[in-house]
Amino acid sequence: MKPTAYFSMEFAIDQPLKTYAGGLGFLAGSHFRAAKRLNYPMVGVSMLWSYGYYDQVRDREGRMKVDYVRKYYEFLEDIKLKVPITINNATVWAKAYKLEEDIFKTCPIYFLTTDIPENDYLSRTISYNLYDGNNLTHIAQEIVLGIGGYKVIKECENIKLYHINEAHALPLGFKLLGEYGLDYVREHLVFTTHTPIPAGNEVQDLYLLKDMGFFDNVDVSTAEKLGGNPFNLTVAALRMSKKANAVSKLHKKTTEEMWCWVDNRCPITYITNAQDRYYWQDPIIRDAAKEHNYKKIRDRKMELKEELFKEVANQTGKLFDPNIMTVVWARRFADYKRPYLPLYDENKLKDLLKNRKIQIIWAGKPHPNDINGQMTFNWIVSKTRNLKGAAILTGYELNLSNLLKLGSDVWLNTPKRPNEASGTSGMTASMNASIHMSTLDGWHVEWVEMYPNNSFTIGDGIHTDDDYEAKCMYEQLEIASEMYDTADWWKKACNCVNDVVKYFDAERMVKEYASKMYC
Repeated sequence: MKPTAYFSMEFAIDQPLKTYAGGLGFLAGSHFRAAKRLNYPMVGVSMLWSYGYYDQVRDREGRMKVDYVRKYYEFLEDIKLKVPITINNATVWAKAYKLEEDIFKTCPIYFLTTDIPENDYLSRTISYNLYDGNNLTHIAQEIVLGIGGYKVIKECENIKLYHINEAHALPLGFKLLGEYGLDYVREHLVFTTHTPIPAGNEVQDLYLLKDMGFFDNVDVSTAEKLGGNPFNLTVAALRMSKKANAVSKLHKKTTEEMWCWVDNRCPITYITNAQDRYYWQDPIIRDAAKEHNYKKIRDRKMELKEELFKEVANQTGKLFDPNIMTVVWARRFADYKRPYLPLYDENKLKDLLKNRKIQIIWAGKPHPNDINGQMTFNWIVSKTRNLKGAAILTGYELNLSNLLKLGSDVWLNTPKRPNEASGTSGMTASMNASIHMSTLDGWHVEWVEMYPNNSFTIGDGIHTDDDYEAKCMYEQLEIASEMYDTADWWKKACNCVNDVVKYFDAERMVKEYASKMYC
């Protein structure tokens, strides 16, 4: 493969480095851990967020609250490099830090910050918060990532290919276009598209982007031919890239249908997302599954459930029972993921809880400016406060995510098809003997095709209304609860552990990127 620079707004490398929001960052972290083990010539480019995404805490009534605490990282190396970037006709300086390979066993990553004394206050705030809700700040972040990141890479590395993970770093493409021409860009830029929902495919006013410096020195008429007016970042990325990839088999079909009208777009393949088993998988469960030692898997699972339940008790004052099937719904709180679905029929959920068929835990972060998402989170807080065996946890970051995957029996996923591009949390749960229960969306479609007996499927993938899929979900929960803690259950869980790594491990994914995208 060619030496490649991978540009991503977020990297979830390890808990102490809080430069991520959710799945996009988790994916990038697994990509870079696997690429390091495979000794691939890759470097990362990202942003050093002074306050991270945000800190999800509780107010005095137990509801979630958005807080911001400044982050400090002594393990990042100051490489003594600052690069100038023109944003809104003013010079902004970006300082680069480097995460060396040996710190968290990843390929090296350069992190850029504008929060330095050389900049005025407004310029410093560009790198304050990941996915800032102010649109002008958000555009400035994209310019720093794309153009500032390119300048840093040009100073420090010998790169032959540029990979943008989502279209946030698209200013990189315009910087290359201005320096070398469109033919060069189309030979040296590759693009991964993720969520098919409108919010995941950014559209901006063309002249606002021009004034902000998004296009660098490229004239606005050329930019309009690539992305239109309003300017669609995904459309421009498809027209400027050598290759693009969707992140699951179903997502490829969805993506091609979405963008079939785009002329001069690059070919779109798919590389199904995966996660790094060496980071996420409990070694005792792994070894027990290889031996098909169901008792050992069960004993370890009970230990891991106890650890999770300590966190539940600490946050909510509720004592969960390890002998009851524990269901977890945990991911980004976005409307299409339907965090409310387990509560769609409250009486049905109450019956499942009262009869000790299940226990259920929610976790996840809405965007700090997503008022509806926060209202949904706090609605679940109010609904579960007096429900025995139901809880919702705050602080959904790498550590809590890992704790939930290790301690759950069923990993519940309820997206409305076809909005889940891939999803990966269920992969890492399955690596730890938690059985995936999902609608037919994202990676679950391939999981069911390969191993039809290793999961529980909600609905038929055709009827996607809440009423129908909620009914199917409760039926699947009943079926699972009847099977729970039997020999058949632990056989199914064991098969999950052994089978999921055959295809949904990050090393397969990175090898596919090397052969399909980085050549």
